Amino acid sequence: MTQTAARIASVIAQEIAATPAQVSAAAALLDQGATVPFVARYRKEVTGGLDDTQLRTLADRLAYLREMEARRAAILNSIQEQGKLTDELARAIVGADSKAALEDIYLPYKPKRRTKAMIARENGLEPLLRAIQADRATPPEVLAEGYICEAVPGVKEALNGARDILTEELAENAGLLGRLRDFMRREAFISSRVVAGKEQEGAKFSDYFDQREKWADIPAHRALAILRASKLEVVTVEIAPDAEAGAPRAVGMIASVLDCAGEAPGDKWLRDVAGWAWRVKFTVSLYVDLMGELRERAHEAAINVFSRNLKDLLLAAPAGAKATLGLDPGIRTGVKAAVVDQTGKLLETATLYPFQPKMDVRGAQAKILELVARHGVRLIAIGNGTASRETEALVADTLRLMPKGATPPTKVVVSEAGASVYSASELAAREFPDLDVSLRGAVSIARRLQDPLPELVKITPQSIGVGQYQHDVDQRRLSRALDAVVEDAVNAVGVDLNMASAPLLAQVAGLGPSLAEAIVQHRDAHGPFPARKALLKVPGLGPKAFEQCAGFLRIRDGEEPLDASAVHPEAYGVARRIVAACGRDIRAIMGDGGALKGLRAADFVTGEFGLPTVQDIFRELEKPGRDPRPEFRTATFAAGVEAIGDLKPGMRLEGTVTNVAAFGAFVDIGVHQDGLVHVSQLADRFVKDPHEVVKAGDVVQVRVTEVDVARKRIGLSMRRGGDEGGQHRGVAKTPDQPSRSRAAKPRQGGVAQAATPTASGRASRDKPAAKAPGGLGEALLAAMKKKT
Repeated sequence: MTQTAARIASVIAQEIAATPAQVSAAAALLDQGATVPFVARYRKEVTGGLDDTQLRTLADRLAYLREMEARRAAILNSIQEQGKLTDELARAIVGADSKAALEDIYLPYKPKRRTKAMIARENGLEPLLRAIQADRATPPEVLAEGYICEAVPGVKEALNGARDILTEELAENAGLLGRLRDFMRREAFISSRVVAGKEQEGAKFSDYFDQREKWADIPAHRALAILRASKLEVVTVEIAPDAEAGAPRAVGMIASVLDCAGEAPGDKWLRDVAGWAWRVKFTVSLYVDLMGELRERAHEAAINVFSRNLKDLLLAAPAGAKATLGLDPGIRTGVKAAVVDQTGKLLETATLYPFQPKMDVRGAQAKILELVARHGVRLIAIGNGTASRETEALVADTLRLMPKGATPPTKVVVSEAGASVYSASELAAREFPDLDVSLRGAVSIARRLQDPLPELVKITPQSIGVGQYQHDVDQRRLSRALDAVVEDAVNAVGVDLNMASAPLLAQVAGLGPSLAEAIVQHRDAHGPFPARKALLKVPGLGPKAFEQCAGFLRIRDGEEPLDASAVHPEAYGVARRIVAACGRDIRAIMGDGGALKGLRAADFVTGEFGLPTVQDIFRELEKPGRDPRPEFRTATFAAGVEAIGDLKPGMRLEGTVTNVAAFGAFVDIGVHQDGLVHVSQLADRFVKDPHEVVKAGDVVQVRVTEVDVARKRIGLSMRRGGDEGGQHRGVAKTPDQPSRSRAAKPRQGGVAQAATPTASGRASRDKPAAKAPGGLGEALLAAMKKKT
């Protein structure tokens, strides 16, 4: 291992709570083309059990630090070529621990455009500066008289030139820059002021028209709001220390470098230059630096929020492989209906017109009953867009008309966020070339109730709507982070090789879009894969890709029973030794939790497969292909509470968490407008991070605290305390639904209502949905500001 590689491993090890040896081993695997899911699941012995989160951080930091090392080498080479590299400078460059520190050191040696200081040096004014620094007793004006020439017509010009040279030297002093930057990080305030005449146009940013708070403490969501307002030229932004106390301290730090504490004329001139350098040079450069850091910090927080919400959504509980009727609500254009079988195959479509203008309620009910009876429908998925509650009421009335003794299907309101994006996509056109775009959305709604994961991977994560200011952040970083979340979620659950779509297969470790398409084409041409090893017959899928993907693919009822588990083919020999020790058939053992009780995992450890792998095999034999997702549950909306006008403070309702942000959680309570549970209202204790209490998809009990119909704002609370705002109680449960605790601890939720920051979901084709938080917060900025 090189010295550079060892240094990188040591840095990353401290950051992820691991050892340098673990980091080096993981880095070697990643460099060889291994994927994070594969390394996390099947190379635990090599990495010492690093999990996927640690490995993702390791991979990101590895790339950053390698880039920094390459930059370090380039800087050393550049300064050496200039003939200016000293031992002290080389040590400083080698010791720099960040890209910013490296660039600070390199600044004096970096090729630059012609500056005022360069011109002053060309005019022979550098000796004047040195004379002032050496002779503090002689007034600088007197010294400057000796440097007047054609290019320097007077004393003022001479002193200005000397000042420009000294200002540049100060600005290129890496130590001073670092100290000033740290000072600003501690002491700076970020202030925003409305641009004159923009009050009306930027009304939604009114909370930031006269805002000031510590730069170090500003939450990411407020920083993003201010950055957006600044980008739209609604406000101007300043980052600076307190003018009365902070700025003089900064000037003092600059003056200390010049050692000018005395009262001689030269000392006073140098202190004046220190003040000038602060006002003209450092305030600008440090503003740029701190604004960049703030943007980076806010983007990172927003990306983390999006990633966590997306993970929770993708890993939401599936309702199961059951025949499902999907309903995409609409008024004027009708309710689109689609029935899919237990595998998700489309069986039949229809359009119902129970609302204005046709009002064919009986015809709609008859069609629903017909579809349910003909296809054995057990689930009804209702999209949560415009007319969702009306459609839900229609379905409830319809199911009461079923014959006595018949088991009615379970109806569930499902988030339709992104359904319209999928419907109009090239993928949907290939899958349903002869189906109307509007009906494709109903198919998607039905399938995402059966199993949200394979359906949601067909939609770009940004279209799912669980982000915080997602369009304002670095899109490359966002895409990279979300792609990693999707990959980890898909591989954590596993994929049925003989049923999965190409988009789902593309997320399996080691595959990708081209190999996924090749697998589907081979499956269509030759029939279902009888065993995992048959994957090697797919054109373009070689041993390396097979190694990476095989463990995450499942084959039910195939030639090899272990193909239905997460046991990797490379470890089948160990698994068979374990089975042989039981003296029973492998099919009889798999799924029997008691079959392996008399065995010790340590007895099956080999030189190639250590204890962690053997323990994983034991768990898989006990419960093959176990699904890490929770049990499916859904919220029950209160009867008679269908619009924001039906809400009253004090009502206790059940709802589904649609989005979690740094300042709280949005909850769909069935009124086409999500309510906000501010972080202070999530529990009867202090909550720093809302994700400690809730996640997207959770079913929770809430109490209405505030209702602003005009501005479409709903305040909610999950605290057990008294009924703020009134004592009115809404209908919180149906008669056959048992009462639940009012505690803040959420239930594990399914996909119902679990995907969009507004219950009205995507914009309706009939009329625009009520505008709720655009990327979390635009419509609720005032509420956020007031409570944070």
